[in-house]
Amino acid sequence: MSRKLPFIGLLGILLLVSCKGDEDTSFLESYLGPASIAYDIDLVHSDSTVIKINLKAKKQLEFQNGDNEFPEGIEIFFYDEDGALTTTIRADRGFYIKKDDIYRGEGDVQVENFEKQQKLSSEELFWNPTRKKIYTEKFVTIQDPQRLIKGTGMEADESFSEYEIYSVIDSRTIIPGEGN
Repeated sequence: MSRKLPFIGLLGILLLVSCKGDEDTSFLESYLGPASIAYDIDLVHSDSTVIKINLKAKKQLEFQNGDNEFPEGIEIFFYDEDGALTTTIRADRGFYIKKDDIYRGEGDVQVENFEKQQKLSSEELFWNPTRKKIYTEKFVTIQDPQRLIKGTGMEADESFSEYEIYSVIDSRTIIPGEGN
């Protein structure tokens, strides 16, 4: 009988420890922060050794779903078939939404087409690399050497060579020698 007593005692302790109730885990939250952080991003897309697009950012946050955030700004440079810089997009803050394959810039967003000497400014702009389009529903200001156009909503090709403003609010000719 003395041999059974330690065994029964051990069995009783195991039953007490294993009989805990279900734990309440409702207070635990899933981690929604970035899966990785990278600095000094310099991504290049080339075709036959000719650079077509160059994306630069000081900081990139990548999330589990493939989305990216560029909290310290983003710059995108577009090049022609000869490798000459044609257009730039700059934004105070940038985002990449993977499921839609869309980049979004916000804050002070600037687009410049060097060939046509056109500049665009807005508070938000989207770039769809698949459709090769940039667009916004927000207020835009477009300036070239001859005119200044203000409006709401715009779509353009990614080089900002051809564009359409949905609702023109103001348009005027720039007088030679007039400051920007």
